[in-house]
Amino acid sequence: MNVLLICTEMLPVPNIRGGAIQTYICGVSHLLSEQHQITIISRTDPDLPDEEVVNGIRYVRIDSQRLLDIYKDGIVKYLSETEEKYDIIHIFNRPKLVLPVSEVAPNSRIILSMHNDMFKPEKISRAEGAAAVEKTDKIITISKYIGQTIVSYFPEAEPKIVPIYSGVDLSRFAPWMKSESALQARKAIRSKYDLGSQKIILFVGRLSRNKGPHVLVKAMSEVKSKDAVLVIVGAAWFSDDRVSDYIAYTRALADRSPIPVITTGFVQADEVHNWFCAADVFVCTSIWEEPLARVHYEAMAAGLPFITTARGGNPEIVQNDNGYLVQNPEDPSEYANYLNKMLSNLDYTREMGLRGRKMVEENFTWNHVANNILSVWESIPSEN
Repeated sequence: MNVLLICTEMLPVPNIRGGAIQTYICGVSHLLSEQHQITIISRTDPDLPDEEVVNGIRYVRIDSQRLLDIYKDGIVKYLSETEEKYDIIHIFNRPKLVLPVSEVAPNSRIILSMHNDMFKPEKISRAEGAAAVEKTDKIITISKYIGQTIVSYFPEAEPKIVPIYSGVDLSRFAPWMKSESALQARKAIRSKYDLGSQKIILFVGRLSRNKGPHVLVKAMSEVKSKDAVLVIVGAAWFSDDRVSDYIAYTRALADRSPIPVITTGFVQADEVHNWFCAADVFVCTSIWEEPLARVHYEAMAAGLPFITTARGGNPEIVQNDNGYLVQNPEDPSEYANYLNKMLSNLDYTREMGLRGRKMVEENFTWNHVANNILSVWESIPSEN
């Protein structure tokens, strides 16, 4: 089949600026291209050409200025002018693109991949949302939680919902106890930051209040292990190291912490795995209803046990004693209690991490994700 993937207007593909959806598309596209002809539309970037073919995949980049309306107009123009006939158009996380795309490509089957709650009333009108559901053949969701929220707004979507969890590159993320390259990465980054044999608590993500790293910093006052250190990897936005008011607040808290806190700022997507190799425990502090943060997969692939929050889809990833679930994400004491338990018995903690690695190997590789997507594509009858 000839398939068009449409990324969001926010970041380019490949994921040179980071981004969970961009990483997802990069993870599966080369596998999908082994069986189908793939074109990917994403936003323009100064470091990428507007059009290119790499390893058989065609990339088309359209100016968006991070505005959906501008991006939509560019996509419609492309589809109106191209001679390509797409059997499937697979749209990522933008139900508002379904109607304009289906109007200009009426013979293409439409798939939606939903990574966030973009069907909620403040994001899309009832009429536009209902029309998008009607025009869509299948709606892939990043978690059962996202599927359930869509159905709560649009019950008619239920038979179209297909949960497909995200994946991770097992060659990049590996447990340092089992991988020589991961062990060397662990030693190198610990040496660079003079961390020695300290117990590293790791947070990776955008630095915003709804991601909750400030609560983790507050929890450090109750962490009993005196050789612990908290490392916060991330910035206010992808590739953006400006210091927001929230980041300034979090750093001020860190300055008063009895446990050392390192803030790295933005780390390139192809370097983040080094911190997962270096760490001992991973913490996701999401306060908002997180769809299901992909950092969980990366932590598990690196053999890290984790603490996450009972928000959105995050609980779906806590299985077989691979991590702990915080019920009140705004309570520093809950995190501290679990951290004290984990840091006081690193042997058992590492066994937890290896259980998570096994879970990823069996369920959450990019091969798993690609095969699940192929099953959805191939289940849809041709329009002709």
